[in-house]
Amino acid sequence: MPSSTGPSIDTITEGGRVTQVGEGQEAEETSPAVATFGAPTVGELLAERYELVEHINNDSAGRLVWRGVDVVLRRPVAVILRYPGGDSATEMLQAAVAASRVIHPNLVGVYDAIDEDDRAYVVREWVDGQSLRELVAAGGPFDPARATAIGNAVASALAAVHATGMVHGNVHPGTVMVSDDGRVVLADARTDGADSQQNDLRAVGGVLYFALTGHWPHGEAPLHGATAGHGRAALPDAVRDAAGAIAAPRQVRAGVPAYLDDLTMDLLDQEIDPPASDVLAAELSRLDIPADEQFLEQAGPLRFTAEPGEEPSPLAAAGGRKVAIGIAGLLAVALVGLLIGINALGGEDGDKEPVAQPSNSAPASAGGGDEPAAQVRKLTIQDVRIIDPDGDRAEVRNAEKVIDGDDDEGWETNTYRTNAKFGGLKKGMGVWIDLGAPHTIKQLEATLSATGATVELRAGVRGDFPSSSAGDKQLVNAYSTLIGPPNENGGTKMIFDNFDADKKYQYLLFWITKLPVKDSGTTWKLGVQEITVQGS
Repeated sequence: MPSSTGPSIDTITEGGRVTQVGEGQEAEETSPAVATFGAPTVGELLAERYELVEHINNDSAGRLVWRGVDVVLRRPVAVILRYPGGDSATEMLQAAVAASRVIHPNLVGVYDAIDEDDRAYVVREWVDGQSLRELVAAGGPFDPARATAIGNAVASALAAVHATGMVHGNVHPGTVMVSDDGRVVLADARTDGADSQQNDLRAVGGVLYFALTGHWPHGEAPLHGATAGHGRAALPDAVRDAAGAIAAPRQVRAGVPAYLDDLTMDLLDQEIDPPASDVLAAELSRLDIPADEQFLEQAGPLRFTAEPGEEPSPLAAAGGRKVAIGIAGLLAVALVGLLIGINALGGEDGDKEPVAQPSNSAPASAGGGDEPAAQVRKLTIQDVRIIDPDGDRAEVRNAEKVIDGDDDEGWETNTYRTNAKFGGLKKGMGVWIDLGAPHTIKQLEATLSATGATVELRAGVRGDFPSSSAGDKQLVNAYSTLIGPPNENGGTKMIFDNFDADKKYQYLLFWITKLPVKDSGTTWKLGVQEITVQGS
């Protein structure tokens, strides 16, 4: 094999692991090799920039999947070749062009699509990892927390696709890939007149079912019109009763929470309209909590439809869909609120806010009958959330840790590559703060995990916290008042004290635009350990 000008890539293709599946349906291990005139060879340079390094496999549609290197940008790529090109490759190329227009961290990036008549090929992101099908086949079904995280990532990717009016049309365990660093991506969109956004959403139910049970609930009528020739048909069928109805995940495997069982079955139920993709993504993001947090485990079931006599869920009106926020989520929010309230009330004197001792800079009270001057104290933060307008809401957990009084624990971003500005994937992220009521503010202090971050502090008048990334964008636009200049390349302690003494503030946005570099020097990440606000 000739030496490559690109980076070194390790590929494992033995022991059932197939790192890349490619455009089209999932690879069949029994697929014969495709012999074509002018077949590609190791070291061949396509379009004067894509060097072929290793033939990985052929998919069931006869396309050849190669590992390659973009010699111009010096990055690994996957190259999917089809023989011949021309009219027979139109669908593949059209799907690739459409997919290239949607940029999202949970979608495989498509870089190029080329038709040379005798052959056509698509160049896309190389993912070092395995498909969901391979992971479950090797290690068995996932625990509920991991299955929820997979479903959340897939729904978030679909929300980005559907926002453009397009359909993915090929969601199944072979196109859901998990990279070695834990990133979940959806690959291999295709164009098909029979596909619909509703079918995409029902396929999320199938992905959840497969992750929880190791079975694919397609039956004799696979989703998206799949036929026996497709890779999905080789997946183990769901357990069924005598009438052909599939068994619920809890009937197949112990330990599946009721709320996740019900959500999965509702998505698969042809009689129930699925929610919009952004609503489903927001709900799965809410449910995507660490396995050791069992608030939802003890709660009632989560359903899209209300039982007779029940009042519809607040989310049922979203986009005209029948959806439910679930008793579980309300209990979790109420419990967090109760813990914050107990901390604020301070024990015995429950009807008053705690008043800290005045600082050295606090004005002394006036003599005689005058009202005492307001004392500067630590203000109670009533609510805190993570704002992620350009992301998939996979990083919105653990916001409460930035106000728990513990500098050793906090909220943190994902690890990003390429550059400090979130890898070029987003303009920023932030921590939204609600003080409960308008206050005169002296300063905000933030404790960070590392030096080198750039942060803006913004103020706004809106308190309606959005439930999706689309709503996050509106909130960021509304919070346009900067509190002083940005803190650029700051230290682990950031202080903002340029508040207008004649104004009162209730809502603040700690807006991060640049991440500090990690120890390796090639990745970027930030943790916000603690935020406190002083005022009166």
